[in-house]
Amino acid sequence: MAVKQIDLNSDVGESFGNYKLGLDEELIPLISSANIACGFHAGDPTVMRRTIAIAKDHGVALGAHPGYPDLMGFGRRAMDASLEEIKDYVTYQIGALQGFAAAQGMKLQHVKPHGALYNMAVQNSEIWDAVAEAIAAIDPGLILFVLAGADRENLERIGAKNGIRIAYEFFGDRAYNPDGSLVSRRQAGAVIHDHQFVAEKVLKMVTEGTVVCIDDSEIEMAADTVCVHGDNPAALELIKNIRDTLLNAGVEIAAPQTFLR
Repeated sequence: MAVKQIDLNSDVGESFGNYKLGLDEELIPLISSANIACGFHAGDPTVMRRTIAIAKDHGVALGAHPGYPDLMGFGRRAMDASLEEIKDYVTYQIGALQGFAAAQGMKLQHVKPHGALYNMAVQNSEIWDAVAEAIAAIDPGLILFVLAGADRENLERIGAKNGIRIAYEFFGDRAYNPDGSLVSRRQAGAVIHDHQFVAEKVLKMVTEGTVVCIDDSEIEMAADTVCVHGDNPAALELIKNIRDTLLNAGVEIAAPQTFLR
């Protein structure tokens, strides 16, 4: 019987100038893929270089985390950008991170859109397609991270059309609706704070392929990568619990480039 494998990813490199955000030094050693901000919603050239160095030291795969050009809003505000503009934004940011990676003898593994860009793509698959087109033009070996449970058939079509691999992402500390979408943060219970419950939820998804929704119904859910949030001290315990629970169950934590075909 094949060993179960899953990736743990997290958004890092989001400090900017004199402003420090997140616990990158403590968090990166616990994950297998790092989504590094590329300067549009957070991060700057020095932070990008330093974050890559930390990931390299710990054997963590690198990913670009492009967002809308919105430093003031941390990339969380929806923008009325055309698909061509979105492709340009994504191309610019991937290229910047590629340069810093190459300078340290590293290559990028994946691309995960940030904030409003990700959320708007979930609602409008033309944005996923635009991001995929940009990725394919730069390096078709890059993997696109998308939301698990959201229109999988269409996302598979987008990946095949553009000749890139898709990795489906699961959010352990977020509640799900019966249609596979994430419960809005405006709704009570959308974010789960019980660390042990989250770890068990992730394990259930990995080993059984199901998730219990906010209304207590159960749906099928398959993912290649799990997003873990680590921008406050308490979240480090969450990440450690998820890692320990998976490893104790015989699940291997590995970057998608090692197991996605």
